[in-house]
Amino acid sequence: MSDFNTLELITDNRGFATLWLSREAKNNAFNAEMIRELIIALDQVQGDPSLRFLVLRGRGKHFSAGADLAWMQQSAELDYHTNLDDARELAELMYNLAKLKIPTLAVVQGAAYGGALGLISCCDMAIGADDAQFCLSEVRIGLAPAVISPFVVQAIGERAARRYALTAERFGGPRARELGLLAESYPAGELELQVGLWVTNLLQNSPAAMRASKDLLREVGNGALTPALRRYCENAIARIRVSAEGQEGLRAFLQKRAPSWQAQEPRS
Repeated sequence: MSDFNTLELITDNRGFATLWLSREAKNNAFNAEMIRELIIALDQVQGDPSLRFLVLRGRGKHFSAGADLAWMQQSAELDYHTNLDDARELAELMYNLAKLKIPTLAVVQGAAYGGALGLISCCDMAIGADDAQFCLSEVRIGLAPAVISPFVVQAIGERAARRYALTAERFGGPRARELGLLAESYPAGELELQVGLWVTNLLQNSPAAMRASKDLLREVGNGALTPALRRYCENAIARIRVSAEGQEGLRAFLQKRAPSWQAQEPRS
């Protein structure tokens, strides 16, 4: 694993990784270095076949305050083409996170502003504290949530995205759960316990089946029925049934025993 200045990438011997945003003194705000390091870290995760899933977290009091204002001030002094390059780098990060082959779980505490909502929206699932604060804050400083907007719309829907992008209202964990941005919202004191339960649950599942299901759901999209989608789904179930883990899972179920990915799970 690479050494990072703004991140920590920690691999658990049970078969998952935690990617920590680690600019605690800056409330984990993005700058060009963090964006580049996130891209590198995700590439490392993508290339590690031993990983079952990824947990995305922020060190300290806040998940992420969004863009670093000092970095944004520097960007404002640059020309259009340089700003376009910065936008393309941020887009690469968001698209790479959204397309990661393994499941992703964001864990949110404190502030999650601006581009931080993009990271959360790009993850397959997210949980957070009841007292977390979410905000699409860009219009307050004369900007727009441009690069992250497709992912935010997918996460909370077009109507809600219009409201929060145009008003820059803050909302808490329970509202984020109502909108679908969070799968669940918990009292702050219970969040660590719940992270452990989510991890334990994900470790019960076939790694190959989770990857296949993520590919499947990406192809299904909004569920519009087409002949091509029907064929894709038919092939998908046939492939997973004859795969090694598919065969092992069916045998384990019929034999009333734990499948190998549970039985061979290293114990702490």
